[in-house]
Amino acid sequence: MTICLLLIGLFAQAQTTRNFTINLTEKGEANMVCFLPEKPSGRAIVGIPGGGYSMLSNTHEGTQWSTWLNQQGIAYFVVNYRLPNGDRTIPIGDVEKAFRIVRDSAAVWNIQPRNVGIMGFSAGGHLASVISTLSDYEVRPDFSILFYPVISMDERVSHKWSCINFLGKEGQKDAELVRKYSTQNSVRRHLTPPAIILTASDDRLVPPVTNGVAYYSAMRNAGNDCAMYIYPSGDHGWGVGPWFKYHDQMLNDLGNWLNNLPAPKADALRVACVGNSITDGHGIEMATKYGYPALLQNMLGDGYWVKNFGVSGRTLLNKGDVPYMKEQAWRDAQAFNPDIVVIKLGTNDSKPQNWQHSDEFKADLKQMITTLRPDLAVAKKKGKKAKKTVAVKPEIYLCTPIPAFKTSWNINDSVITNGVIPIIQEVAKEYGLKVIDLHTLFANESDKVQPDGIHPNDKGVRRMAEIIAGVLKEQ
Repeated sequence: MTICLLLIGLFAQAQTTRNFTINLTEKGEANMVCFLPEKPSGRAIVGIPGGGYSMLSNTHEGTQWSTWLNQQGIAYFVVNYRLPNGDRTIPIGDVEKAFRIVRDSAAVWNIQPRNVGIMGFSAGGHLASVISTLSDYEVRPDFSILFYPVISMDERVSHKWSCINFLGKEGQKDAELVRKYSTQNSVRRHLTPPAIILTASDDRLVPPVTNGVAYYSAMRNAGNDCAMYIYPSGDHGWGVGPWFKYHDQMLNDLGNWLNNLPAPKADALRVACVGNSITDGHGIEMATKYGYPALLQNMLGDGYWVKNFGVSGRTLLNKGDVPYMKEQAWRDAQAFNPDIVVIKLGTNDSKPQNWQHSDEFKADLKQMITTLRPDLAVAKKKGKKAKKTVAVKPEIYLCTPIPAFKTSWNINDSVITNGVIPIIQEVAKEYGLKVIDLHTLFANESDKVQPDGIHPNDKGVRRMAEIIAGVLKEQ
């Protein structure tokens, strides 16, 4: 037995080039144990052990994962977070700090800062899902691995003590708090990172149907990338333990998922697609893969990194019924630090209840532009024509809305043609921006929209992607 352990230790050393610990709090109540691989792939995973928010199971759900992950070239960081005792901000803050450290140190540790995932177990899976759905973009993981996760904070359908320890007894009485931190309710289309969920059908501690399956369903309903593996048996808490009957199969499933998970090139040009339901992909099944931004990514290739920040029903007008600039997607688009922004808004602004504020459309469009490019606002104040330099970004493209072939939802093509588009063109000229005239190019393309006459169908989103890709490549 001693010889076997020695051989395992030697093998682990051959895969891990550095192992050290970083304190996350001044006195070390929380820390992060770091395992850097001998041959780094650029990928990293932040591990969150389970323990019902009452202890940390940080061996088979923590440090023992280092050997296998380092073999894959993945840097691994185990967060020994402080327990909440009813104050959820404590463990959340520890994990967010760990993410900041990993991304801030990415160059030193041979990590691609936008290829950093999270891996959580049981209550740690809940914490991982909280960070994946509710944390700001800067500390949100790029992918999530959830082992038999607690997802619901409703103790009637979840692990009772995880719920009480995380929210506190008083928090359990707050229905809105329970709903918010039952993270299947916090999944956001395009914004919540891809996930893999691994659990056992006979788990008696954390019911899979109301937890892991609920998260998978929310992800799939949002059209986000998600996979789920439910093993016939194993109960709860197996982690990387060799006693788990499906241990080898589980590692193979996880390895295949990771190997097929796309990651952007470090020097890829970042393209943010900002817009309403047409950008979001309304009516396009699995828009994350088949909407226009996803097709744009395929057409541009890996020299670009395209992200979809579209939100259905949103207006450019800040006094519209649902303003885009009040959305998390808008905050995320800015935090994405894009090199290129493609803005396609204005369709919902044509509705009567929104266009009554038409005199503010120009100012709101300028606000969006100058938020992305403060240098343009400075130039206008000085009475000078804005000059784009290589160092200034992003490059902003304004799209005109595609035609409204029907008046569905009171969307009015006459307002789009005679009101929205002239303002877009005027502002673009004022700031020296490129206009992509989708309205004209789609004028005779009614076969490329869905029966509602508003949203592009599969042919339409492909046509949009082709037009925009052509313009971006031209520039």
